[in-house]
Amino acid sequence: MASLNKVMLIGNLGKDPEMKYTANGKAVTTFSLACSRTYNANDGERREETDWFDIVAWEKLAELCSQFLQKGRKAYVEGRLHTRSWEGQDGQKRYRTEVIAQTVLFLDSAGGNSRGGAAPMDRFEDAAAAGAAVDPDDLPFE
Repeated sequence: MASLNKVMLIGNLGKDPEMKYTANGKAVTTFSLACSRTYNANDGERREETDWFDIVAWEKLAELCSQFLQKGRKAYVEGRLHTRSWEGQDGQKRYRTEVIAQTVLFLDSAGGNSRGGAAPMDRFEDAAAAGAAVDPDDLPFE
């Protein structure tokens, strides 16, 4: 039986993207995306709840995200969930679940951004992401 691992998010960047290169020379960009929803609580009050997602983009998509995205920008991210594990300095096993981006749409204008501006709805895709596996040894961060 087939399985499905697909994530679609629209939210705002919580900080500027951070791009690094692996030992093999592959570009990797990470950023956090805040997705908020409002709802009516049991007491009748309107409440807002925000979930934060760690996003990882690779190669050309990483370079484009690093160049055009910045804190506060609204973006659509489509990708897959990936959980990696490692042993911390204290000997404890650690886990981190991330969204491996395959498509990113910039949903608002950069508006005078000195880093360069993408027009609204610019769409960038990671051509290799559909079948690419992430090698944990390639990750430049813990």
